[in-house]
Amino acid sequence: MTFEITDKVPAERCCQIELTETVENYLKAIFAITSRGAPGSTSSIAARLGVTPPSVTSMLGRLRDSELVEQTSWGQVALTEHGEEHARGVVRRHRLLETFLHRVLGVSWDEIHEEAEVLEHHLSERLEQLIDAALGFPERDPHGDPIPRPTVKHEEDGETPLADSAQGDHFLVQRVNDSDSAALRHLADLGILPGVSLEVESCSSGEGPMQVRVRDRTSVLSGDVVDLIRGEVCAQVATR
Repeated sequence: MTFEITDKVPAERCCQIELTETVENYLKAIFAITSRGAPGSTSSIAARLGVTPPSVTSMLGRLRDSELVEQTSWGQVALTEHGEEHARGVVRRHRLLETFLHRVLGVSWDEIHEEAEVLEHHLSERLEQLIDAALGFPERDPHGDPIPRPTVKHEEDGETPLADSAQGDHFLVQRVNDSDSAALRHLADLGILPGVSLEVESCSSGEGPMQVRVRDRTSVLSGDVVDLIRGEVCAQVATR
């Protein structure tokens, strides 16, 4: 498939705000929160970025003035079409960098997020294109997150949480949240990675642990770890 890549419009021509690292981090955070149906509230943005609510309130005012976000209801915001375009660009660079670091440089999947967080703000468009082509235009990063394409409609969500599966389900892991490095190392040790199928042997109601089998190995996952995993229920087998 051939992709037509268009040049980005310089910030001074399309925005009334300089697209600094801080601004890009806010746009990416709102994108991550709202793309899964959660409200873009001051508290949720503050928690994701590790900043104070007053700091978020101040920045949201600037982003609204620049028409990058809009207020959807009391205390909640969403990206405008223009704001989402910029957010997708940051997300694309981040996920391409994660893939490059993992595939080419051999950086482990629990370390690439931190490195990409720094590099994503300094990657030129030309280098972004070269990395994309060198990697063979990958569709997903090592954690299973979809990589936005420049000219193709992007679908961010759609997978089923592992927590929603039932005893006896066969579950194909497609995506693992990269927010917890220790959990990623633990899952790698258990062989639970995107593309791996597991069987749910038992599960607790609510947010309790889950017992799963990967090949011939049975493991117990805490509720916090279960919440990191998303994918597809493929079939149900008779419970043991």
